[in-house]
This record gives sequence, structure tokens and C-alpha cells, in this order.
Amino acid sequence: MAGERILGIDDEMNIVELLKYNLVAGGYKVSYALNGKEGLSLAVENKPDLILLDIMLPEMDGFDVCKEMKKTKDTANIPIIMLTAKGDEFDKILGLELGADDYITKPFSVRELMARIKVVLRRNVKEEISDLLSIGDLTIYMDKHEVIKAGKKLDLTLKEFELLKLLITNKGRVLTRDFLLDNIWGYEYYGETRTVDVHVRHLRQKIEDNDSSPVFIETVRGIGYKFKD
Repeated sequence: MAGERILGIDDEMNIVELLKYNLVAGGYKVSYALNGKEGLSLAVENKPDLILLDIMLPEMDGFDVCKEMKKTKDTANIPIIMLTAKGDEFDKILGLELGADDYITKPFSVRELMARIKVVLRRNVKEEISDLLSIGDLTIYMDKHEVIKAGKKLDLTLKEFELLKLLITNKGRVLTRDFLLDNIWGYEYYGETRTVDVHVRHLRQKIEDNDSSPVFIETVRGIGYKFKD
């Protein structure tokens, strides 16, 4: 799929030049930024198809850039591959929990990076979001905020519907409790992650035939939840 727009955010010019050369040769359209703030502005303005994001950046580090992107509606679904000289497991986990799609440590093989880019782009191919989704015996009308199960309309609260929608649009991906709390209740909400657990339990009682053995929403112990792929 040539022609996708890729934004590189890295303050090392040798890395930038390496990325530009290989990405352009691979048929991609490339732009870049040398610091976090500029990168975030370009992401919001241009909405690229994928971002290669370094962690150690001046003005605003990669973690903060990722966090800001994921809480902003226009950039929340842009896939991110993090590039970093750090090989620490904590940094990798933190990046993925903040919403990054993949992670590669410098120095990296260009061939491996290009392969990962293709995988992430393929995984994040933008499908037309239908107003109607059918999954098992569930039918979800996005525009009307209605959910039908086996022909019967379910009485979901707004938060339950938003929770279901967020889980479904990230089907197969584990979403942390903090991510769900931030994206549904908002960053200014002073609640706790138990709020998420309570709403998931109520949602399961409505959409599952047996909420003690769910077929739709899976609990990932110690992390959060995912809608089964």
C-alpha cells in the first residue's frame, strides 16, 4: 500500500535522514519534526497514516506526545511506532499502555522497521465506520446509540454505550483501566479505576448471556479489558 503519509518525530538528524531515504524509497510520503511539540502540532494538522515517535525528545518527550495524541479525537486513531535508545522493559510497557502500536529499540534494522510499518499499517487500515455493526447476536446502531440483542433493545446508559463502542472499535486490543477512564470519563475526572470495573460489570449483565463467563468482553488480569477478536 504505497503512498501512506508517515510522520517521523526524532531529534537525531542521522536517524531522520535514514528514515526519509528508506521510507521514500518504499513509496511513502514523509514529513518530520525535530522535537515533541512540533511533532504534535504536525500530527494534529496533517493527520498522518502512521507516526514514528522517538521517546527522548526535547521540549516534550515521546510519552507525553503519545498521551496527548490519544486523548485528542482527531489523532487518537493514528497508529504509533515508538523508536528509542532505551531497552528498558518498563519503557516498552509504558509506551504500549499509553496507546503505541509497536516499539523498536535503536539501533534497529531498517528491514525490520519497514516490515513493522507494513504490519501496523495493515492492522490499522481505515475501514468506513458503519452506523450499524453486527457482532454475534448484538446489533449496534452508532448514530442512534442503540444496542439490540437477539431482537430486543437493551437499555444502556450513555457511559455503558461509550464503553462498548470504545471496546468494539479497539477489538482484540487490551485497553487499560486508566485508558478507559481517561477516554470515557475524561482527564479531569477525579474518580478511580473501580468506576470502570463497575460499568464493565453492568455492561456485561446486559450484553452477555452469562456475565460470569463472558463471550464478548474479556478481563485481562492486572491490566484492563478487551473486546474479543
